[in-house]
Order: sequence, then C-alpha cells, then structure tokens
Amino acid sequence: MKSQSVKKKVYVGLSGGVDSAVSAALLKKESYDVTGVFIKAWTPPSYPCTWKEDRRSAMRVAAVLDIPFITLDLEKEYKKEVVDYMIAEYKKGRTPNPDVMCNKEIKFGHFLKFALKNGAQYVATGHYARTVASSDQGEGRVGLMEGADKNKDQSYFLWTLTQKQLEHILFPIGHLQKPKVRKLAEKFGLPQATRKDSQGLCFLGKIDMKEFLAQYMPTKRGDVLDLEGKKIGHHNGALFFTIGERHGFTVTKKSENEMPLYVVSKDISKNTITVAPKITPYSKSQGGPLTLEISEINWINPTSLKLRGTKEKLFCRTRYRQEKIPCKITPQKPNQQGSSLLVEFDKPQMGVSAGQSLVLYDNEICLGGGIIEK
Repeated sequence: MKSQSVKKKVYVGLSGGVDSAVSAALLKKESYDVTGVFIKAWTPPSYPCTWKEDRRSAMRVAAVLDIPFITLDLEKEYKKEVVDYMIAEYKKGRTPNPDVMCNKEIKFGHFLKFALKNGAQYVATGHYARTVASSDQGEGRVGLMEGADKNKDQSYFLWTLTQKQLEHILFPIGHLQKPKVRKLAEKFGLPQATRKDSQGLCFLGKIDMKEFLAQYMPTKRGDVLDLEGKKIGHHNGALFFTIGERHGFTVTKKSENEMPLYVVSKDISKNTITVAPKITPYSKSQGGPLTLEISEINWINPTSLKLRGTKEKLFCRTRYRQEKIPCKITPQKPNQQGSSLLVEFDKPQMGVSAGQSLVLYDNEICLGGGIIEK
C-alpha cells in the first residue's frame, strides 16, 4: 500500500467476506478515500439466490466503516464472459478456469474501468497477492508477487494482469496471514470476523458443477476404462470430467487393492474416461506429459524478462495450490492463433488438463502465464 499526503480515491470490491472487509478497513485507516462496491453477478436461476445475503453483508461493512456504498450490476457481463465461456470450454472437452476469467474480465476489467471512469485512482480487492515496484524503466513498472500466506496465495488466478491494470490495483491484505486478517476484523468491529470463507467459483459459490453443466450439455452414458483399456464401470458423459478428478463415475469391477481411482485421460469422441491409482507411473499417453504447449501468453512485466529465443529456467503451477514445478520454456514461432510457449519438465506431470492455466514464477514473483493446449 502507498502512503500519501493527498487522499487517493479507491473503490474496494466488497464481496461480503472478511478479506475484502479488512481490505477496506485498512485503506480507510491509511486515509484513502474509500468507497465500497458490491459487484452483482449472474446467478443460475435453478440455484438458491445468495447474492442478496452477500450484498447485505457488504453493506454492513460500509455502515461500520462509514463509507459510501455502491452496487455495480455486472450480471450480463458475467454471464457472457465467464459462464458462457466456461460452458463452451466444457463442450469442447477442455477444463476452463472461470476464476481466472472472472478476475480478467469482471474484477479487473469492467470493475476497474467503472472505478476509473468515476474518479477513482485505484481498485482494491481481498486477494492474497502482493505488488512490488520494479527497478526496470519504461514499460515494466510493477511486479506481482505471491501472497505472504502461502496457504491462501491467489497469484495463480491473477496471471492475466497487465502493467496498465496493476498501476491501479491494491491488495491490502497480501502481506498478511489469514489468522491476522480475522483478528483485524475483530479489532475493526467488522461482523465478518466470524463469517466462514466462501468456497467454490468466483461469485457463483459452491455449486455441483456436473449438475449445473447438465442444464446446458446432454448427459450420455459412457464407459470407465482402466489403463489396459478394459471396461470397469460407467459415467454420464466424458465432457463433464477433468483430469485428476476422483468422483462422479461408477466403478463396478474393483481391483483387489481398492485404491482411489483418478481420471488420467478422456476420449470425447468415444465418450470414455480412463482411470488409475494416483501412484501409477503414467506415460505421456496416460496423462503425464514431459512437455506442454501454452497459448494466449501474458507477461505481467515484459521488460524484466529475457525470454525471446532462448530457454529459461523457471517454476510453474498447472493448477491452484500446487507446489511449484521446475520447468524450462522455449518461445514458439507465432502462428495464426498468436504466440505460444513450449514448457518442458524434468518429470512427467500428473493431472494436467487442456484449458487450464499454467502460471510461471521466478521464486515468489508471478511472471505471467498462458492456457494449456496440451
């Protein structure tokens, strides 16, 4: 956060949870001109409505802190740019990352534009991530770092951020541990101090994904196969599964050891999924590639990287909360779809799904990332 003699105007995205509530309180304490903003997103018609309860919780924060409160209706934008994208990706047999898209298009897209248009210099959210001033001149000025609380770090979901956006973004709790955030909520007298953390998709909350997708994609019974290609069970549609998933299919022929089985590959054209125990030494064809190709590349701080034309030793994550994996990257020649990178690993990687994000790191610095094409 920044200290200043003249008050800077900041719009804080208040979700109704403790993280955004404490973010607003800290900014007001630092003498920012704070306005709370609740973003109204699209809610599935057949699911219980939770946004009104979340909005009331956000309003209580504004009342306790004595700050203005705004409701920003982005229902149409969220449905089109997050939900429709998610459904389209599943229909292609890929595994989307709606939380990444929510940050890109909604929180740091439409919300940021709304804030700047209405006179704010910054937006702030309750993400567990940090910004750091860059020593580079010119284009690269702000770096993105992991949150100090490694169990809550959300940098994985923020790899699409650009320099233009980061200049106007604050992460007030990124340097804190979660227990400290709850203690601060008590100190500030915020009712969210004891409220449970939300789980599930950005804004949508905890929903049964297969049940939700079944409203837009027809279910079709298919076979569950073992690594030898033998039928051992059934499922309701290969489209609904992601690599590494453990639940949602039925195994009728169990092995002697009865170890938990995970999806290691799927064949959309044949409507089959292949499952195996987690300890199986996968080959590339069984879901453990040594190389991946990623597209839609975004470098958060382009001028701090020397990645053009040479291999670079870095670290990456292919899913949220994963331990960082050593990797090497090689820029590929641009094609009609744009730039891409070849990512190489020392060991085969498990649970990798096309459509997910691969995020690159240099120690704690989040460099950017891309979409796994596999």
